[in-house]
Amino acid sequence: MRCPYCGSLDTQVKDSRPSEDHSAIRRRRVCPDCGGRFTTFERVQLREITVLKRSGKRAPFDRDKLARSIEVALRKRPVEPERVERLINGVVRQLESQGEGEITSEDIGSLVMEALKTLDDIAYVRFASVYRNFTEAKEFGVLIDELSADQREAGNDEAGGTRD
Repeated sequence: MRCPYCGSLDTQVKDSRPSEDHSAIRRRRVCPDCGGRFTTFERVQLREITVLKRSGKRAPFDRDKLARSIEVALRKRPVEPERVERLINGVVRQLESQGEGEITSEDIGSLVMEALKTLDDIAYVRFASVYRNFTEAKEFGVLIDELSADQREAGNDEAGGTRD
């Protein structure tokens, strides 16, 4: 593993342990050349995924980019980091298990929106506004009305009501 500080290829693992949700191995490393310390994570990757972007370009799937976009939507929201990590792992697992080597960015966005809808309403609206490229304030109103209708429907289902 290359040292992020000096670029040396001769780094040493000082400690390895599973992550909190046991989905990765966390490794503490030290560089003997500069003394820098850093952490790496090792995760299982079931298959290589290529993202087909709206522009038509193709790019390798980047879990960290997915995590950053979810974290932006969840900024300053009272959601435990463990739940966020489970959400990210769940989305990645769904993508890898679809059996497709190529997935559209729209499909990824839809999966993230569905996951955020169950986690945090505000993060859902934030993510949707970027994903759907809102250009007017009334689009927020439409989305919030849809979310409210879904919640009323879910409340009726839980209360023994019927779904129309």
